[in-house]
Amino acid sequence: MSKIKYFSENLEVQNKTIILRLDLNVPLNEKIIQDKSRIVMSLPFLKDLIKKKAKIIIVSHLGRPKGVKNNKLSLAPVYKFLKEQLKTNVYFFMGDINEETKDKFAYLKEGEVILLENIRFFEGENKNDDSFAKKLAGLGDIYVNDAFSCSHREQASIHKITKYIKESYAGPLLQKEVAAINAILENKKKPVTCIIGGSKISTKINVITNLIKNVDNIIIVGAMANNFLTFNGFIVGKSLLEKDTKEIIANIYAEAEKCNCNIFIPEDCSVSNDFDGSRKIKKLESIGKEEIILDIGPETIKRIESIIDKSKTVLWNGPAGYFENKNFLTGTLAIAKKISESTSKNSLISILGGGDTISAINKSKDNFAFTHLSTAGGAFLEFLEGKDLPGLNVLK
Repeated sequence: MSKIKYFSENLEVQNKTIILRLDLNVPLNEKIIQDKSRIVMSLPFLKDLIKKKAKIIIVSHLGRPKGVKNNKLSLAPVYKFLKEQLKTNVYFFMGDINEETKDKFAYLKEGEVILLENIRFFEGENKNDDSFAKKLAGLGDIYVNDAFSCSHREQASIHKITKYIKESYAGPLLQKEVAAINAILENKKKPVTCIIGGSKISTKINVITNLIKNVDNIIIVGAMANNFLTFNGFIVGKSLLEKDTKEIIANIYAEAEKCNCNIFIPEDCSVSNDFDGSRKIKKLESIGKEEIILDIGPETIKRIESIIDKSKTVLWNGPAGYFENKNFLTGTLAIAKKISESTSKNSLISILGGGDTISAINKSKDNFAFTHLSTAGGAFLEFLEGKDLPGLNVLK
C-alpha cells in the first residue's frame, strides 16, 4: 500500500476547492448525536485546511437511505456540531447535485466550508454512477478521501469521482489506518496478539484465517466464542449460536496448528437468564439450560491480561460481552484497561477497530491510551483479510 498518494503538508491549497470525503456516520437518537468520535477525529485536518485558506466541500453519508431522502438520516445535527467547532462560516447544502450546483457555490470564500446533505440520498452515489460522479467532481479542484471506513465501497464519492478530478489524495486519517493495520500485517513487533469479538464467525472467518498466518495468539471473545465452546463440548444454554460452524472451527484450529498460532477461548463466563438481567459468574461446565453467556469471567480476564503482558502488538476488534447492559461490560473494560496500561508503560503497539468496540470503551469514564483507534468496521476487516479496497486502489 506504499503506492497510495497521500495528501502532502506542502500541497498548495489556498483558494483551491477541496472535495473532502469524510465518515461522519454517527449514531443519532432523536436527532441528538450519541457518539461524536468520528467527527472529532476529522477536526484537526479540517482546521488545517481552513488555516491554509482552502475552500472545503465536505461529503459524507449517514445510515443507508438507499437513494431516498429521509429526514431521520439528515446530516443536520452534524452540521450544527461542525458550526460550533469550526471558527469559520459553515454552510449546509440540501439541494440537488447537477450542472448548476457549482455556480451556486460561487459564494464560498477562502477558509469556508460547505457540508453537503447525506450523499446516500442520491441514487447515483449508491450505483457508483459515472454521470453523478462527474457532477460531484466538477464542484472542486482537489479530491481527498479521509474516510477509510467507506473505502471498501464502490460508490461515486469514494470510487468513480477520482476519474473526473485532476488531483486525488488519501487524507491523514486514512494514512493512519493503513499504517496501523500494516503494523500487524507487515511491520509487526512480535509477539502479536489479536482479540476478536462479535457475534458471527461467518463475518470474520476470512479475517481470522488471514490473521492466523500473521500473529502468535488469537483470543476469541463475545458471542462468537459460544460456537468455539460448543465445538469443545461445553453446553452453552440459550446463548447466541451460529448454525453450521463445526467445519469452520475445525479448519481454524487445523490452520492455527500448522502456523503455530495459539487459539484461546473463555475459561469461565458471566451469565443471566435474560439480556437485561444481573450477572452470575459460572464455570463452563456448570452453565444452566436457561442461561445466556453475556460476558467473559474473572479467570478469563486474568488469562487475557497475562497474554497482553507478554505481547508487543495487540489488535482488538469486537467487545468481550453484551456491553449494552453495564453488568456485562466488565470484561471489555478490563481488557481496555490492561491494553491501555501496557501501551503507556511498556510501549505496546495497540490497535482497536470497530464501532462497537469504541462505543463500549466510551461507556467508561477512564481515559484510556491506545496507539490507534479505528472507527472503521467493514473496511478495517476487509483490509485485514488482505483484500484490495476499491477506494484505495483509485488513489494509487
